[in-house]
Amino acid sequence: MAADAPAPQAPDADAGRRREQRSWYWYDWANSAYVTTTLTVLFTPYLTEIAKRSACPGQKPDLACGNDLSVLGVPVDPGSLALYTITVATLLSAVLLPVVGAAVDRSGRKRTLLARTAWIGSMAAASMIFLGGTRWWLGVILVLVGNLFYFSSLVIYDSILIDISTPDERDAVSSRGWAFGYIGGGLLLAINLAMVSAHSALGLDQDWAVRISLLTAGLWWGGFAFVPYLGLRDREPLEPAPVGDVGPVRGAFGQLATTLRDLRNYPQTLLFLLAYLFYNDGIQTVIYASSLFGQEQLHLSTNDLILTILLVQFVGFAGALGFGRIARRIGAHRTVLISLVLWCLVVGAGYFLPERRPLLFLALGSGIGLVLGGTQALSRSLYSQLVPRGREAEYFSLYQSAERGTSWFGTLMFGLVYQLTGSYRTAILALVVFIVLGGVLLLRVRPRAGILAAGNPVPAVV
Repeated sequence: MAADAPAPQAPDADAGRRREQRSWYWYDWANSAYVTTTLTVLFTPYLTEIAKRSACPGQKPDLACGNDLSVLGVPVDPGSLALYTITVATLLSAVLLPVVGAAVDRSGRKRTLLARTAWIGSMAAASMIFLGGTRWWLGVILVLVGNLFYFSSLVIYDSILIDISTPDERDAVSSRGWAFGYIGGGLLLAINLAMVSAHSALGLDQDWAVRISLLTAGLWWGGFAFVPYLGLRDREPLEPAPVGDVGPVRGAFGQLATTLRDLRNYPQTLLFLLAYLFYNDGIQTVIYASSLFGQEQLHLSTNDLILTILLVQFVGFAGALGFGRIARRIGAHRTVLISLVLWCLVVGAGYFLPERRPLLFLALGSGIGLVLGGTQALSRSLYSQLVPRGREAEYFSLYQSAERGTSWFGTLMFGLVYQLTGSYRTAILALVVFIVLGGVLLLRVRPRAGILAAGNPVPAVV
């Protein structure tokens, strides 16, 4: 249909858009260091170790601790503290991110706000060098701040994808961003692997090697955030705030209420969000809990865990680009459905992994890396086609409420199952259920109808 075809672009506009895309990729490179080094590998097991020191002083951290911590008067098993902390951070994000998105769209300063949220989050991440001893409470505070600003920056970052790419470019640009991020996060993780492995030769104990690694993740995130800040440009909002506006905060809450009401007018967008909430809960719990599962259940060393996540990064680079090429032929919708089938097979295999077999854990990590990048990149690009124009950050805030950090039900369930059964294996089974439910809902999404309903041009292949 002629009405569905995107408007032709002038050569100068094409060149400018390509330059902004290259700058945009660097934010994936920047924030992936925090995701890999801090959230995925080091923070969860390190906070667990600190919590055990506090609850059971004088006992080796690799032994089961029979005492609970008192967190605001609530007894918490030290082995569940990190998972509960991530759950609380996610719940805060679910409440605040939609307001952030509405405010960003009204401001017309996406580039500037992206940089500011990144720099505040990176300062919290870098401050994790002060963890140690029995200061588990400091870790809880810093990850709450770091995650909140990390997720806020992703709302802005994802919404910029629509500004800098045409509908037919969306899958490829999103996939390249994810792939570039895997390389950035993997490179710093390789440096940290060398530091933790050779800490004695460097004159450090392992505790300090971990703390310095946490510092480098924050510095990497904040430093490379300067590239998109300098290379992107702010754009005037398509619907600026009216004269006599009630103020940014009240206006943002008012716009949020409008968004939630209007979402009913886009049933395919709503159905996609519900599907994404379920399957992403399962995927993100795998990411957050993988290092804890490897350390506590499979009794693997920190070096084995870092090496596995490092492998995931580089396999994820190939997976993101590979699934992007598949999407060019069969569309993002079908490609994501295929990836979810593969996720069920990979997560199910994790339940049967024997203890102290790092090579098998590496093989499992390769499977995760293969499907992870493609699922995330193509989910983002598919959703971007379903977002009404001019309300990108507003709608991507809802997406981020079902994104990495909103695996709140998954992490909560994982922590509860461990506290009730004393085994991390049992919780693996619940993750497959999340992915299956999300896949069933995604199968019912009609992407072409959703794109047309949002008033967007339909790409050549959906």
